[in-house]
Amino acid sequence: MSLKKRNYQYVGLLYVLPWVVGLLVFQFYPFLSSFYYSFTDFNMVSAPTFVGLDNYKKILTDDPGFLQALKVTTIYVLMAVPVKLAFALLIALILSAKLRGINFFRTMYYLPSILGGSVAISVLWRFLFMKDGVVNGMTGALGLPAVDWLGDPDIALYTLGMLSVWQFGSSMVLFLAGLKQIPGDLYEAGAIDGASKTRLFFTITVPLLTPIVLFNLIMQMVNAFQEFTGAFVITNGGPMKSTYLYALKLYEEAFTFFKMGYASALSWVLFVIIMIVTAVIFKSSTYWVHYEDGGKGK
Repeated sequence: MSLKKRNYQYVGLLYVLPWVVGLLVFQFYPFLSSFYYSFTDFNMVSAPTFVGLDNYKKILTDDPGFLQALKVTTIYVLMAVPVKLAFALLIALILSAKLRGINFFRTMYYLPSILGGSVAISVLWRFLFMKDGVVNGMTGALGLPAVDWLGDPDIALYTLGMLSVWQFGSSMVLFLAGLKQIPGDLYEAGAIDGASKTRLFFTITVPLLTPIVLFNLIMQMVNAFQEFTGAFVITNGGPMKSTYLYALKLYEEAFTFFKMGYASALSWVLFVIIMIVTAVIFKSSTYWVHYEDGGKGK
């Protein structure tokens, strides 16, 4: 190898170095550290004490809060993720039309995904859905009764779910890109055969979008299992722990009770749950994910 090519390699490695350092220091090291701490009693003040599998035994056999958090989070995932993907696909279909100024609307619809996860938006969401908030003010003007969106245990979690659905932009962009890749000849052939728009959607659009559906499903599922900001800022797990998400339970154990070892064990249990759900989705993709070449997911 010439000296010039070797120098180019060194320059490339120099540019990559900050990312590698960040990966090792801020991701890989904490990842391994949390695994070690999950087998200890560690309060972040004194030195960790090794306790073996005691933390995991307590999680699985003697912690009602774990079961409540897992139940609430499972409901949240099953509710928010499908609605979010369906809404993202609907908006992508609308924005795929060739209309003047459509790029402006695509940008505006993507903005919630940039702002939606912030503390400020969560505070705004809380003020919107308070019993005397903006939403009830608008419905009251129409003669409808006020709804306790955040104080009713039966609907508080669904109100949080609406915030997640509102952040549909990233999934929408992927669906929009997928729609642009579907050959127009397929729609023309289907129309010639007399297929309706509804039939074209379910026999051409949906099958060819299933690889993107798979990717969006996994990414949004992972994000939903780790949802924290909305539940912490808007309801803090209430009322009656109806919005007590898993990440809130983890935060509470780590930074309220200073049980960092126990919180680390909780994080690894969540990691295993997410891996199992992801594996099940990948396994099921064999039956419902289709590709343009006629193949199926593997």
